[in-house]
Amino acid sequence: MVVVSTTTVVIYRTRRIGRRISEPPGGTVTPETTRVIEPATAENAALRVAVIVGSARGGRVGPSVAEWFTRHVGGRTDIDLDVVDVADLDLPVAMPGWDGLPEPAPTIQVTLANVSSRLAAAEAFVVVTPEYNHSFPAALKNLIDWHYVQWQAKPIGFVSYGGLGGGLRAVEQLRQVFAELHAMTVRDSVSLHGPWSGLGEDGAPLDTAVCEGAAKGMVDQLVWWGRALRAARAIQPYGK
Repeated sequence: MVVVSTTTVVIYRTRRIGRRISEPPGGTVTPETTRVIEPATAENAALRVAVIVGSARGGRVGPSVAEWFTRHVGGRTDIDLDVVDVADLDLPVAMPGWDGLPEPAPTIQVTLANVSSRLAAAEAFVVVTPEYNHSFPAALKNLIDWHYVQWQAKPIGFVSYGGLGGGLRAVEQLRQVFAELHAMTVRDSVSLHGPWSGLGEDGAPLDTAVCEGAAKGMVDQLVWWGRALRAARAIQPYGK
């Protein structure tokens, strides 16, 4: 709804709240409309979310899991998604600045600059990770360790997959890693148990009701924390 005065134009967004009605200044709401009117401001703008595919192993299921997740939540208007796949990155394990190691090759510097800017622009993250030997992939840890301030004061959610444990041990270890990097992991996560038999040919979980419900709950928490931390960083940059 748009309300126009002689000096200002205010754009309002609506959301359903039941049967009570709230009106904008000078606006008109019909009795049968069940909504509250909210200003469309930077505080409720879509959250920029980087979805990180954390496995680079041959025969990996990660891209199918990430595709299902982004397809399921991609229709939401409160998030904008950017998929970062560690398999597309050629980040060396040896980091410069330690023990006199040389700077990375120019091509590596270009790759690093690209992914670093994407992580810095993100306001929240969803990490798609398998569980390898009771932990998370080395390629994912390498991407994490190449960065620091990009993670700070931002929320992180998880979509994990594995055997009977559904990747939960990898997630619990990642929570400790991201806590050290001053990031905030949301409580709820999406856990796919035995995806090799639990995913259909289109990459979607066979138990769609449970998985889609879990995805919605996790993203709802991610958006809440993402908006709260975005507002906090705008008032006071983290660590300053």
